[in-house]
Amino acid sequence: MPWVLDEIIQAEVDRLKRLRALVDDMPPPNVTLVGDSVLDRYVHGWANRLNATAPVPAVKVTSTDEFAGAAAHVARGLASLGLNPTLFSIIGGDEAGQILASNLKQEGIDTRGIRVVANRQTIVKTRVYGARESLIEQNQLLLQIDDEPQDDMPPAVTQRLTVSALASLSDADVLVLSDYNKGAVSDTGAQQLISAANGNGIPTICDPKLTGLNRTEGATCVLFEIRGLELTRRRLGLESSLETARNLIDKYQWEALVVLGGVNGLWLYTPEEQPHIPCLLDQPSQIIGLHDAAAVAMAAALSQGATLHDAATLAHAACETILRAEEGQQVLDRRTLSASLDERAWQMQVSDR
Repeated sequence: MPWVLDEIIQAEVDRLKRLRALVDDMPPPNVTLVGDSVLDRYVHGWANRLNATAPVPAVKVTSTDEFAGAAAHVARGLASLGLNPTLFSIIGGDEAGQILASNLKQEGIDTRGIRVVANRQTIVKTRVYGARESLIEQNQLLLQIDDEPQDDMPPAVTQRLTVSALASLSDADVLVLSDYNKGAVSDTGAQQLISAANGNGIPTICDPKLTGLNRTEGATCVLFEIRGLELTRRRLGLESSLETARNLIDKYQWEALVVLGGVNGLWLYTPEEQPHIPCLLDQPSQIIGLHDAAAVAMAAALSQGATLHDAATLAHAACETILRAEEGQQVLDRRTLSASLDERAWQMQVSDR
């Protein structure tokens, strides 16, 4: 029955057009964003030879870029889409923290919610990329260096951050918890924030570590990677991804679980439906930043009253935008996200001819 397929495709094309209008006409909703911030450092260079004493590339550095990452990267994406994020995060009183805060200010992001701990080290993630001068297009990641504090975040600092974030919820349209398990989001703080958001009718989006699922209870939507869902399935001894997703939704009282699969697409799990949105790309340029892009898109959609299915579709379009991007250039904006929606709608219509 070809007409059935036609109706399904037309419904998806209509959904993409509806989301395109949402992106183009979106007012600036307020977002309370709480999470761990990182200074992302990208080192690029030529790797034409091996080190003389070990079989590792010797990289001749040609450029170094520094960007605000993790929760701060989510803030950048929200601002680029035209939303109004208030970032509540913690950085150290060191040079890296100054660079991170300065970068955010240069992008017009309000940094008043950021707490500076004088004697604490700011987390820095350094990624070293190399390419042979004769094979410039084959640039690849060679090494990642994570430089971060070895001691736990002082509870009093986290609690003060939570109190400030709670106060901002009275004017917020959506709450985002970008939790890298580095101390900005505590067990008690997460419970307080999600409960307050639910009480105010504000949707909550959580991007947690697998070890921090207890800090997501009652959230509207939680983000996973496909490998995270598989690890959880094995740990729970369950038979399928669907059974695992429903188990998690029931246990933590989520409305939805969004699973990011990169070139394998995106899955939305709710108690009523399990749609899969396939990816239209065969080969990604890079994969860093998918979680942040999905969180930004979900926040944009849910803050405007979109359905979970519509929000997940926008999140997938955002992920495809990241998969096409160059390293270090993963911040969404309205132009690139709209282009991704248009491309997807066009390909779906062409494939149905």
